[in-house]
Amino acid sequence: MANSEAVKEPAGKGKLKLILVIVAAVLLAIGLSVGATWYFMHSAKSTPEVAPEAASNLKPVAIYEPMAPAFVANFNQNGRQRYMQVSITLLARNQADLDALKVHMPVIRNNLVMLFSAQSFDALATPVGQEMLRQKATASVQEVAQKEVGKVVVEQLLFTNFVLQ
Repeated sequence: MANSEAVKEPAGKGKLKLILVIVAAVLLAIGLSVGATWYFMHSAKSTPEVAPEAASNLKPVAIYEPMAPAFVANFNQNGRQRYMQVSITLLARNQADLDALKVHMPVIRNNLVMLFSAQSFDALATPVGQEMLRQKATASVQEVAQKEVGKVVVEQLLFTNFVLQ
């Protein structure tokens, strides 16, 4: 029996080896995690190459042009006087074309005033009626732009304030 006890290691040294192996494995896992995180973070920062056909699909930056002052229209509904106030902003993509259209702003304002005055107060009281009016107003501005500038300059006409009383 003395020979078998001499071959065995003390109990403290076996546990120490196990702890060292576990600590080494944890440090290796942490190192791999940090390395992978660093790799993916730096590869995400690099700008990807944009193909020429993909670059042509990008829209130019939006340009917003408010039309001041706000439009006011009045309605006579069942002997009662009603009012509508609308603030409008134009959405375009080309500043030069928008500047060319600004010369014709009196014609655009006239057409919009006539369009707003011809509406029914009851129709404008619903969101669907307001959206229909916005689309008609957009078409009216685009028509003037097509006639005067030669192209559709305004992409959208946006109601930034809409008040019915």
